[in-house]
Amino acid sequence: MREILGKRRKSSPELLRAALTCAERWHWPVVPGAGTDAGGECACLRPDCPVPGAHPHDPGLLAATRDPRMVRWWWTRRPDQPLVLATGDRVSAVSLPAVAGARALGVFDKLGVRTGPVVATPTRLAVLVEPYSLEELGELLDRHEWVPTSLRYHGEGGYLLLPPSPAGSGGTAGARWVRRPVVDPGDRAPWLPSVRVVVDTLVQAGRTAPDGSRLSY
Repeated sequence: MREILGKRRKSSPELLRAALTCAERWHWPVVPGAGTDAGGECACLRPDCPVPGAHPHDPGLLAATRDPRMVRWWWTRRPDQPLVLATGDRVSAVSLPAVAGARALGVFDKLGVRTGPVVATPTRLAVLVEPYSLEELGELLDRHEWVPTSLRYHGEGGYLLLPPSPAGSGGTAGARWVRRPVVDPGDRAPWLPSVRVVVDTLVQAGRTAPDGSRLSY
């Protein structure tokens, strides 16, 4: 039934264009998100799904690809499915509550720190960075006496909702660019900072926000 409803929805060519840009031009692996039905229920059918519609389901995360033919097939068949980035290969991210994220961006601007792409949902903000290993991240976080659990790390095996994924009819989160990807001359993909450059500020900003669930968007 969900498939039938999906086919009747108005096409969203901007989602296909965005997915092709990620996969074909930037070589970022992407996969459709689960999506929601008219009532806002996630296609995964979990009544307690923490991110309704905004996670891979069918196909799963392991199907994420940079093949434009596959991407075109996915979003031609299901044009309104959310756009999900598989992190850890070409790009990673660190996300935190929206209020804390806005505070962190203000600190970066004051210090003259260049940030790469930044994605916002109604409740969270994600700073995209170069891929990092768990060992590298662990070393960086170990320098802090306390790290808020409201931070979420989108590295190898993780994922991130990308714009222009729309908000679902049931109130599920959409995504927008707070700072758009910038491709420097001579590069093929958007410029990304090292996690070392941004993580300390994100940790400090995260301490000022409620220590909420790392799973919620």
